[in-house]
Amino acid sequence: MTQARIAARRPVVVDMQEGEARYWCACGQSASQPFCDGSHKGSSFSPLKVTAEKTGRLFLCACKQTATPPYCDGAHKKLPAQPE
Repeated sequence: MTQARIAARRPVVVDMQEGEARYWCACGQSASQPFCDGSHKGSSFSPLKVTAEKTGRLFLCACKQTATPPYCDGAHKKLPAQPE
């Protein structure tokens, strides 16, 4: 796999506590989106550690096209339409 799979066409909103750390899925294959479940093994992808700076909601990218991983930057709005 050389290109990340689009897991969803909208961000995933997660609540995290200050100091809590999780690993964001960069490959798009994880069944536990937006977090890593190890599905990237054997690929060129690596998960990205996310540590909450404060308690609250984070908008994490699920389209895997963001320029600011792991956070959503609206890149999903520029994806081509899905075939019906």
